[in-house]
Amino acid sequence: MIIDMHCHAGHGDGLTGPWDTAAPLDKYLRRAAVAGIDRSVLFAAFHSDNAVANREVARIVASRPGRFYGLAFVHAARDRGRVHDLVREAVEEFGFVGIKVHRHDAPISREVCAAARTFRLPVLYDLTGEVAVCELLAQEYPDVNFIIPHLGSFADDWRAQLALTDHLVRHPNIYTDTAGVRRFDLLEAAVRRAGPGKVLFGSDGPWLHPAVELAKVPALGLPPVAEALVLGGNFLRLIANAGQARGWLPHPSVQARTPAWSDEVGPPRGDPWLTAGADGH
Repeated sequence: MIIDMHCHAGHGDGLTGPWDTAAPLDKYLRRAAVAGIDRSVLFAAFHSDNAVANREVARIVASRPGRFYGLAFVHAARDRGRVHDLVREAVEEFGFVGIKVHRHDAPISREVCAAARTFRLPVLYDLTGEVAVCELLAQEYPDVNFIIPHLGSFADDWRAQLALTDHLVRHPNIYTDTAGVRRFDLLEAAVRRAGPGKVLFGSDGPWLHPAVELAKVPALGLPPVAEALVLGGNFLRLIANAGQARGWLPHPSVQARTPAWSDEVGPPRGDPWLTAGADGH
């Protein structure tokens, strides 16, 4: 089974770029079907109200049971004081199996990590090149699994990607995904050094082509069992205990509420994947 564990979906409420405007799935799903991708992990586009955004993603997830998984997008600063409630709703009502956080919004917080611990969820944290925080996360929350996408930097910061590989090797709860990693030799080195059990396939759809991103995995030349881990086995293992802290398990028939739009808070500004100071060369 091939699982794309990194895909945005739904509408943002800003107009600064694709990331906070819209993440339509029509082309993505056609491309994923041709590529042989069986399931996709969805989370919201950037939005000023994550309760609204998560509910829209929940509606999409519920529309095709068995095809999608959902992650709860939270803003570590703006959602302060309600992170637990957002995650509880996502888990208990929507059947979501993880948390998504982005450094462009705010640095990850103890509140986010505590919610992940309570509901036994992995955290997909885009730290935009600030990989040193992995040392703190690994030490303070050894029982929480953190997936750091883009090998640590969508901005193609090779220094950050090398540093992230060191964390993959040293810390059992630090993982990465393949989405948007352009320097193939660095991805290859990460798999070789940390092992295929620490890397997950992701596309960063719908904005990146899932078949193009998927082509990196067979190019790694892994044995079939190891390749299967990257393509879906690792993700299934990381979500195996999702929700069990409260005796709850995901159910594909969970129905979501109809979203209501709000523009009371301004959307995020600027490119969330551009790391300040990274030259990209």
